Amino acid sequence: MRDHMDAQEATGAGPLTANGKPRASRAAQFMPFAALTGYYELARQQERITEPRHELTDEEALALSRTIMQVKKGDLVHVTYYDWDTYRTVSGIVARIDFAFRRIQVVKTVIGFDDILAIKR
Repeated sequence: MRDHMDAQEATGAGPLTANGKPRASRAAQFMPFAALTGYYELARQQERITEPRHELTDEEALALSRTIMQVKKGDLVHVTYYDWDTYRTVSGIVARIDFAFRRIQVVKTVIGFDDILAIKR
């Protein structure tokens, strides 16, 4: 009996079950099983409402360009932008404006100038 306990202690397995396997490995059989891998993600994508992208007129583009030129690092802004298939609005402090790469960073969200619909200061 003592030899059996020494074998358990030597392997570090802890108490054994009736079939001789460590109790910790027994729990693996109760892990959740997803038979339909990716199904729920696909179902969520189907529920999304897609919006067509709004092309700015020349006047809107000029007004937006003027607004972008007035925004400075540290300003509080509300930016409405196109993200994949819908419009999103992010509010926060401007962390960086990169005119060379035509991007603005609001908190941690980086937005391309071409995706911006409106900026409110």
